[in-house]
Amino acid sequence: MTSPLETNWTIRPERYDTPDATALRRDYYDDVASRYWRRPATAAEIDEGLSNDGVELLAPPTGRFFVGRRDGEPAACGGVLLLDAERAELTRVFVRHAFRGTGGSGPLMDALEAAAVRLGARRVVLNTRLDLVEARALYTRRGYREIPAYCEGPYMEIWYGKELTP
Repeated sequence: MTSPLETNWTIRPERYDTPDATALRRDYYDDVASRYWRRPATAAEIDEGLSNDGVELLAPPTGRFFVGRRDGEPAACGGVLLLDAERAELTRVFVRHAFRGTGGSGPLMDALEAAAVRLGARRVVLNTRLDLVEARALYTRRGYREIPAYCEGPYMEIWYGKELTP
């Protein structure tokens, strides 16, 4: 059942390089980089972080990118990437600060998980940082549980997984 807050949200697949998707990806990177560095990220740092970040894999047949809109305004994004025959990874899951608490994260996660199933995945995994407390709270609310590391990198501190229901 959809709550009244969620009714103003639409979540749809969109190319990762449309103007709205690009602006959301920039805001996502600005948010996570600024929190990591404990200072505002510069435009040049955001550009550098987004260059060669593998976002082109978030398109069929290997993945999907989604944009969430509230009352038509771009407000959220997320991607799903097929890792292997059984697992898909959620990535770049982000709700702009002005839209947090308005019911968009549930429909966004529903869309990402449904896309993972359509890609053939039976399990969804993701990684994040410990300081991204809002993201970690969202994932645990959605039934994600901490799992052993399935990948490594400088900005990965905790890994989550969830079995999907086809």
